Amino acid sequence: MSAPSFNPLIAGLNAPPIPIVQRSAEAYGGELGEQIDLSQAVPGYPPHPLLIENLASTAAQTDLLGYGPIPGEVVLRKAYSAHLSSTYGAAVTPGETHITSGCNQAFVASALTVAGAGDSLLLVTPFYFNHATTLSMLGIGTKTVTAMPENNFLPDPNKLAAAITPDVRAIACVTPNNPTGAVYPPELLEQLFDVCVAKNIWLIVDETYRDFLPQSQPVPHQLLQRSNWRDHFIGLYSFSKSFCIPGHRLGAITGGDEVITNIAKVMDNLQICAPRPPQHAVAQGLRELSEWQAGNRREIEHRRNALIDVMDKLSGWEIATIGAYFSYIRHPYTDRRSVEVAEYLARERGVVTLPGSFFGEGQEAYLRFAFANATADELANLTHRLD
Repeated sequence: MSAPSFNPLIAGLNAPPIPIVQRSAEAYGGELGEQIDLSQAVPGYPPHPLLIENLASTAAQTDLLGYGPIPGEVVLRKAYSAHLSSTYGAAVTPGETHITSGCNQAFVASALTVAGAGDSLLLVTPFYFNHATTLSMLGIGTKTVTAMPENNFLPDPNKLAAAITPDVRAIACVTPNNPTGAVYPPELLEQLFDVCVAKNIWLIVDETYRDFLPQSQPVPHQLLQRSNWRDHFIGLYSFSKSFCIPGHRLGAITGGDEVITNIAKVMDNLQICAPRPPQHAVAQGLRELSEWQAGNRREIEHRRNALIDVMDKLSGWEIATIGAYFSYIRHPYTDRRSVEVAEYLARERGVVTLPGSFFGEGQEAYLRFAFANATADELANLTHRLD
């Protein structure tokens, strides 16, 4: 008698990609020094002591052990809406935000809210792999438009507009981008928003790495200043990355009243509410740790410059793009698949990266480096690891 079957939408997915490369890293013997892990995006510095103290104290509050409001704790929604209003020069209310358990969950909830079986979302290749697998397991179609290296991996709005068929319910993009690091200019996001308005679909913008942009960068966009943003825009964000607490899984969605109302229906069936104690800790962090976050931006820029210096010294390796957290690196092994290159580097050289093939078709020439994971000194060690 055969075993019962599995949901084909799940059974047909590949295994989670990051552990594949990390298994190769387990075979590294340490011959060249400590392992340099540039694979999964994990901030390479600790949370602020105030945040650690608040996480401990809120975890002990018995009044936070029960269920909380589905859209999130009022204190965090107020703090986050004030943060958005200040950052974007727009009036965003607490009711236009929804707290989730990380930004991945924010994307799942948003995709379920705007699309169903038979519908599609339009992604930009190279894409964040969890976005593609989320759509696959939900039975939502995935259509793609490739962002070309000669255009710094920024998508062409005209090509996106041409790819929108009647089944497409949204364009989903990530900026600063994962995996390429490319930062979408404000005017590009304005163009993408105009495409979505013209086609009467949604623009979903994942801004997980927004707080790692240099302070010299302009405001990421002016979309929240548009009078019709609530009818076509859904913003995603990660407190987990910004405050260096990815294990606590805390993210957010920004949208109009109807968006948030429907997101709550999804969330009530996914998790009911995001973890409550870290919401209170992060709310205080949003109010009091802006200087600490500014220092983190300076440190990330320092690490970015360190990687540029290293790659300039290496023959055959090339930075295709580099941004707020990631760099997309063209490797010199044109006769090897990117998975082979990544596995070799992890096993033999102690450098853990992700292969370009994880991020869509046509990406075999690339590796993703999460350079923000490592200090400038650690990045300097790449010189002899990659030579």
